[in-house]
Amino acid sequence: MTYRKINHAFIMAAGRGTRLMPLTKKIPKGLVKFKQTSLIARGIKRLKKYINFVHISVGYKGPILAKHLIEEKVSSIINTDKKGNSWWIFNSIFKSFNSPIYVLTCDNVTNIDFKKLEKDYYKKGQPLCMLIPTKPIKGLAGDFIFKKKNIVKKLSRTQKSDIYCTGIQILNPKKINDKIKPTDDFNILWKKLIKIRQLYVSDVMPKKWYTVDNVDNLKKLKKIFK
Repeated sequence: MTYRKINHAFIMAAGRGTRLMPLTKKIPKGLVKFKQTSLIARGIKRLKKYINFVHISVGYKGPILAKHLIEEKVSSIINTDKKGNSWWIFNSIFKSFNSPIYVLTCDNVTNIDFKKLEKDYYKKGQPLCMLIPTKPIKGLAGDFIFKKKNIVKKLSRTQKSDIYCTGIQILNPKKINDKIKPTDDFNILWKKLIKIRQLYVSDVMPKKWYTVDNVDNLKKLKKIFK
């Protein structure tokens, strides 16, 4: 099977990070320190080992984060201040982007085999959106995934299954715009994709994955990713 390399990634970094207070009182969540760098700089560096173009959304403390991102030489910065987390798909330059793109959150700390993910995405017929799952981790909240084969039937925060969302996806913005009415909320977008059987879940999981939602998570992260 032949497939094309996915060359773009989008990191969502516009949120306030209220549960990381007081660390985020003066800085955005992505700038929280981790291993002599920041959470987002580490993510960018790891992505650039495989992906040529890295794009970032900014919002809370946007100018501070944008300065940092310019230093990291990202491909583009999208201002989504006071917008929902899926707003950029329907309202930015990406609405006409007819190619798959990796979507991550700035609080993801992970080790991903991008080649395996790409092969899996193309094997599944290039759905409008494919979620990257992981096994549930104690202390980390997430949307549990219920599926039939690899088509997602339901996502739930209360009912539990053996996998849940990592916050990492592969999606095609242009194809989503062609099929789905605009929404600025990923939860609503996923429900709409479920209705048309275009929300899939990958068989490939990250080798390592963790997310930083609060100060306690950050302390544990430093032990997991030594």
